[in-house]
Amino acid sequence: MDQKLKTFEIEFQLKPSVRALNRPSDEQPSETVGRSRFDRYPRIVQVVALAIHFQDMLDRGEIRNYADLARLGCISRERISQVMMLAWLAPDIQQEVLGLPKTPGGRFPVSETALRTIARVASWAEQRTRWEG
Repeated sequence: MDQKLKTFEIEFQLKPSVRALNRPSDEQPSETVGRSRFDRYPRIVQVVALAIHFQDMLDRGEIRNYADLARLGCISRERISQVMMLAWLAPDIQQEVLGLPKTPGGRFPVSETALRTIARVASWAEQRTRWEG
Protein backbone atom coordinates (compact mmCIF):
# COMPACT_ATOMS: atom_id res chain seq x y z
CA MET A 1 0.00 0.00 0.00
CA ASP A 2 1.38 3.36 -1.02
CA GLN A 3 1.39 5.90 1.80
CA LYS A 4 1.34 9.50 0.75
CA LEU A 5 2.23 12.25 3.12
CA LYS A 6 -0.77 14.48 3.60
CA THR A 7 -0.34 18.10 4.55
CA PHE A 8 -2.82 20.61 5.80
CA GLU A 9 -2.82 24.20 6.91
CA ILE A 10 -4.38 25.80 9.94
CA GLU A 11 -5.07 29.50 10.09
CA PHE A 12 -5.44 31.35 13.38
CA GLN A 13 -5.15 34.87 14.68
CA LEU A 14 -2.67 35.73 17.42
CA LYS A 15 -3.76 38.56 19.65
CA PRO A 16 -1.04 41.12 20.37
CA SER A 17 -0.04 41.63 23.97
CA VAL A 18 -1.09 44.76 25.85
CA ARG A 19 2.50 46.01 25.71
CA ALA A 20 2.52 45.61 21.93
CA LEU A 21 -0.76 47.49 21.64
CA ASN A 22 0.56 50.41 23.71
CA ARG A 23 3.93 50.59 21.91
CA PRO A 24 4.27 52.87 18.87
CA SER A 25 4.73 50.76 15.73
CA ASP A 26 8.31 51.92 15.09
CA GLU A 27 9.48 51.29 18.66
CA GLN A 28 11.28 48.04 19.37
CA PRO A 29 11.00 46.23 22.72
CA SER A 30 13.76 47.24 25.10
CA GLU A 31 16.52 44.88 26.09
CA THR A 32 15.94 45.42 29.79
CA VAL A 33 12.85 43.51 30.78
CA GLY A 34 12.40 44.43 34.45
CA ARG A 35 13.20 47.29 36.73
CA SER A 36 16.66 47.58 38.11
CA ARG A 37 17.23 46.26 41.60
CA PHE A 38 18.46 49.73 42.57
CA ASP A 39 15.32 51.74 41.92
CA ARG A 40 12.94 50.47 44.56
CA TYR A 41 11.65 52.25 47.61
CA PRO A 42 11.89 50.26 50.83
CA ARG A 43 8.81 48.11 51.39
CA ILE A 44 8.00 49.99 54.58
CA VAL A 45 7.57 53.21 52.55
CA GLN A 46 4.95 51.50 50.41
CA VAL A 47 3.11 50.06 53.41
CA VAL A 48 3.05 53.38 55.33
CA ALA A 49 1.78 55.18 52.22
CA LEU A 50 -0.94 52.54 51.87
CA ALA A 51 -1.95 52.96 55.52
CA ILE A 52 -2.23 56.73 55.10
CA HIS A 53 -4.25 56.33 51.91
CA PHE A 54 -6.60 53.79 53.52
CA GLN A 55 -7.09 56.03 56.56
CA ASP A 56 -7.96 58.90 54.24
CA MET A 57 -10.54 56.69 52.49
CA LEU A 58 -12.07 55.83 55.87
CA ASP A 59 -12.12 59.48 56.97
CA ARG A 60 -13.89 60.55 53.77
CA GLY A 61 -16.46 57.77 54.11
CA GLU A 62 -15.48 55.98 50.89
CA ILE A 63 -14.96 52.81 52.94
CA ARG A 64 -16.97 51.90 56.04
CA ASN A 65 -14.52 49.71 57.93
CA TYR A 66 -11.45 47.47 57.83
CA ALA A 67 -13.52 44.56 56.52
CA ASP A 68 -14.38 46.62 53.42
CA LEU A 69 -10.70 47.44 52.97
CA ALA A 70 -9.81 43.75 53.26
CA ARG A 71 -12.37 42.83 50.61
CA LEU A 72 -11.20 45.66 48.37
CA GLY A 73 -7.55 44.63 48.66
CA CYS A 74 -8.24 40.87 48.60
CA ILE A 75 -6.28 40.39 51.82
CA SER A 76 -7.19 39.25 55.30
CA ARG A 77 -8.69 41.52 57.95
CA GLU A 78 -5.73 40.69 60.18
CA ARG A 79 -3.30 42.04 57.57
CA ILE A 80 -5.40 45.20 57.15
CA SER A 81 -5.22 45.71 60.93
CA GLN A 82 -1.43 45.37 60.77
CA VAL A 83 -1.16 47.89 57.94
CA MET A 84 -3.57 50.33 59.55
CA MET A 85 -1.59 50.29 62.78
CA LEU A 86 1.08 52.30 60.91
CA ALA A 87 -1.42 55.15 60.53
CA TRP A 88 -1.10 55.61 64.32
CA LEU A 89 2.51 56.74 63.99
CA ALA A 90 3.36 60.34 64.80
CA PRO A 91 3.07 62.46 61.64
CA ASP A 92 6.77 63.39 61.67
CA ILE A 93 7.77 59.71 61.85
CA GLN A 94 5.42 58.93 58.96
CA GLN A 95 7.00 61.79 56.99
CA GLU A 96 10.50 60.53 57.73
CA VAL A 97 9.60 57.00 56.62
CA LEU A 98 7.95 58.29 53.44
CA GLY A 99 11.12 60.25 52.68
CA LEU A 100 13.42 57.23 52.76
CA PRO A 101 15.53 56.97 49.59
CA LYS A 102 15.43 54.17 47.04
CA THR A 103 17.70 51.30 47.99
CA PRO A 104 19.13 48.17 46.37
CA GLY A 105 16.36 45.62 46.37
CA GLY A 106 14.07 47.91 48.38
CA ARG A 107 15.60 46.88 51.72
CA PHE A 108 15.88 49.15 54.74
CA PRO A 109 17.18 48.36 58.23
CA VAL A 110 13.82 49.16 59.87
CA SER A 111 11.30 46.39 59.50
CA GLU A 112 7.54 46.74 59.39
CA THR A 113 7.32 44.69 62.58
CA ALA A 114 9.62 47.10 64.42
CA LEU A 115 7.63 50.08 63.15
CA ARG A 116 4.34 48.50 64.27
CA THR A 117 5.85 48.03 67.73
CA ILE A 118 6.53 51.76 67.86
CA ALA A 119 3.04 52.55 66.52
CA ARG A 120 1.42 50.60 69.38
CA VAL A 121 2.66 53.24 71.85
CA ALA A 122 -0.11 55.78 72.44
CA SER A 123 2.12 58.79 73.14
CA TRP A 124 3.68 60.44 70.10
CA ALA A 125 6.50 61.74 72.32
CA GLU A 126 7.30 58.16 73.38
CA GLN A 127 7.06 57.02 69.74
CA ARG A 128 9.63 59.66 68.77
CA THR A 129 11.95 58.54 71.57
CA ARG A 130 11.75 54.92 70.40
CA TRP A 131 12.17 55.93 66.76
CA GLU A 132 15.33 57.92 67.52
CA GLY A 133 16.73 55.20 69.82
